[in-house]
Amino acid sequence: MRKYQFHDEYTLSETAVELGKKAMQLGLIRSFVVHYFPDSSQFYIPNENESEPLTPERAYLLLKRIVEQSGN
Repeated sequence: MRKYQFHDEYTLSETAVELGKKAMQLGLIRSFVVHYFPDSSQFYIPNENESEPLTPERAYLLLKRIVEQSGN
């Protein structure tokens, strides 16, 4: 059985932030920015292809893939 780290959009956003911090510590991304709004968050992760803000869901999936591909 798989244990999920989030239960709603808020905890999903917080999980994405933690993955972003881990990716930065590992040197996998240069930076990331989170804009918090009362009802949602937008993530900006600099790379050559993305200039649009990411939803918490997309940010989580992207950061999870980056960290997993690094072997950590």
